[in-house]
Amino acid sequence: MKILRPVIIFLGLIAAWQAVVLATGAPHYILPGPLEVARALVARWPELLGHAGVTATEILLGLALGMFLGCLSALVIATFPPARRWLLPVLVVSQAIPVFALAPVLVLWLGYGLASKVAMATLIIYFPVTAAFFDGLRRTEPGWLDLARTMGGSRTAILRHVQVPAALPALSSGIRVATAVAPIGAVVGEWVGSGAGLGYMMLQANARMQVDVMFAALFVLALFAVALYAAVDAGLRRALPWQAENAGP
Repeated sequence: MKILRPVIIFLGLIAAWQAVVLATGAPHYILPGPLEVARALVARWPELLGHAGVTATEILLGLALGMFLGCLSALVIATFPPARRWLLPVLVVSQAIPVFALAPVLVLWLGYGLASKVAMATLIIYFPVTAAFFDGLRRTEPGWLDLARTMGGSRTAILRHVQVPAALPALSSGIRVATAVAPIGAVVGEWVGSGAGLGYMMLQANARMQVDVMFAALFVLALFAVALYAAVDAGLRRALPWQAENAGP
């Protein structure tokens, strides 16, 4: 049933898409049908695959760097109160500025290559990871901390053996959110300025009124994003088997 459900949802979305095309009578250069997009997908598959590899590299590098910096910042903020007073305002200010507005600046500073897109993805990923992990660290059960201190645990040992394991469920939630939004940063960076990637291909197709190609690139991006989220979610479930979940249908 777990395998059948996504297939049914996918087929339902395709049917709804085709129904909208038939009901509205939209021309193919406004809303192409699923069959037209499938033809473009097959015809341009080698090109789509090459651009998808570039975008996937940007997303994965940004995800890794954002998670590393987010976890490191959360540990520093939770461990050193003076650092908390300085870093928390900076963290809030960084989120008050729309990340999309920074894209042209990052492209200007880092160029049209890989670095600016990785930086965009990192900025989007950084905050949810930092906020979730820090929240988990500071909400550690007080009784566990008191017991560890009573048993003579050092500050480092308490952080390593009590606080970090207790904060892992919260961190996993932040990583899931970061994984879901990671493609946004890479694609926005490609829209602002790039020479490769699915976002770049979508812009080129839009300029040439090749809407079917644009939808094909969007489909490949969505497929990769869903596969990445499913892989990360499965890995987190396996890494945290003790994390409680409410039973569902």
